[in-house]
Amino acid sequence: MTGGLARVGVMAGAVLAGAAYGLLGTLGHRLAWTVGAATIPWGIVLALAGAAALLAGLRLVTHDRWVAFAGAFGLVGVVSLLSLPQAGGTVLVSEGIAGLAWAVGPTLIAVLVVAWPALPQSRRTDA
Repeated sequence: MTGGLARVGVMAGAVLAGAAYGLLGTLGHRLAWTVGAATIPWGIVLALAGAAALLAGLRLVTHDRWVAFAGAFGLVGVVSLLSLPQAGGTVLVSEGIAGLAWAVGPTLIAVLVVAWPALPQSRRTDA
């Protein structure tokens, strides 16, 4: 029974980690530096890289696509929820390239990480 409880705990932790990162990524995806006439959108780059790192890390550490799916569920769920207009008309994910990339990017990353085939285990041969 300990294995089942541990698995439930890991899955719950993955959902919470995905949800927390979805919130942080949504709040930070529009950040950018302006240098002269150029604008560097570091917020969306960091948000998408972090989402990929979180989901790939869950998949690689646990060797379980269901844990990565749980993390993706939390991440994509929060991003989807926060993409809707809020009560006062406030929009956290606005129109534009960064908003579109943040609305669609985590879903595409989740599909790639969860659907990626399992890597074969290396075989050791005694010489």
